[in-house]
Formats: sequence, structure tokens, C-alpha cells
Amino acid sequence: MPGNAPADLGSPADTATRRRILIVDDNRDSADSMAILLAMHGYEVRQVYHGRDALAVAAEFHPDAALLDIGLPEMSGHELGARLREVPGLDHVILVAMSGYGQEHDRQRSVDAGFSHHLVKPVDLDLLHRLLADI
Repeated sequence: MPGNAPADLGSPADTATRRRILIVDDNRDSADSMAILLAMHGYEVRQVYHGRDALAVAAEFHPDAALLDIGLPEMSGHELGARLREVPGLDHVILVAMSGYGQEHDRQRSVDAGFSHHLVKPVDLDLLHRLLADI
């Protein structure tokens, strides 16, 4: 099927320096799959399934970018993004929203919350790779 071809993320050598990526999604299959795909292409990845765990992991891992599901339980991705920026040493982290919602007001809400990008699920892997290559 033409629209379902796997994305070509390039080779692991495309990532000259290992970028650290934190993935936070309460859908374990989604988080784990994304982590595997990114790790296969040279990124150093950690995935967690709750906002509270993300704060602890991020403080130790110091990611370059954080891919945050907006619809997290207990703490929204927007709130998590704001709290990540308060962690010492993480004011530089690139925040990428991942959401099932992609209307203009959803995207604007992510921008207002300090996110650099808002991706609609299922995430376009080619686009994600291009975004991460720019960090």
C-alpha cells in the first residue's frame, strides 16, 4: 500500500554526534517502538511512560530533545514540558509535542507552552528525523 511504506530514516552514520532523546508516552507500544526506531538510527534514547518518571530520568539523562505525548495521565505533556525546563541544565531541551490532535488551536497551544514542534500521531518518521537532525 503506497501510504504505508516504512520511512527511510537514513543510516546510523547520519547522526554524526549521538543526540539524546527522551520519549514520554503512556502508550508503551508507541514509546517502545519509537525508541527502537530512533536507537537504530544512532540516537541515544530513553523512554518512560509517566510524567513523574520523565522528570527523574531527564535530570540524570540530560536529553537534547524530549518527545512528549500531550495526553498523558496525571500531568499533561504541556505541564511536563514546562516542568522539564525548570530542571537545572535542561533549559535548552527541544520540546516536541506528539498528539492525536492537530487543529490549529492544538498546535498554537503547544507553541504557547514552549514547544518547538507539534507532531500529529501517528508521527511522520521522516519529518521527525529531519527535526532531530537540526538539534
